[in-house]
Amino acid sequence: MAVSLRLTKRLEERLEQAARLAGVSKSEFLRRCLERELESDTHRPSAYELGKDLIGKVGSGRGDLARNSEKIVKEIIRGKARRRRYGTTGRAV
Repeated sequence: MAVSLRLTKRLEERLEQAARLAGVSKSEFLRRCLERELESDTHRPSAYELGKDLIGKVGSGRGDLARNSEKIVKEIIRGKARRRRYGTTGRAV
């Protein structure tokens, strides 16, 4: 089966050099490269898969987030306002 492939000038030069060093034609060199790549059953992991052990799950500890989201947001806003107003001491600033 014939396959047509467009290469950049730089890639074509590199292919010619690599095939010459291997002592084979460009077609044979490409066949070997394809065989090697297709035979390797190694799955290349995604960035997430590589780092998933380093990424921790951060949970709120609350199981009612979906049901009470508006109430929870209001509590958070009130808490921030309270801290701005009274600081960490509990007295008005």
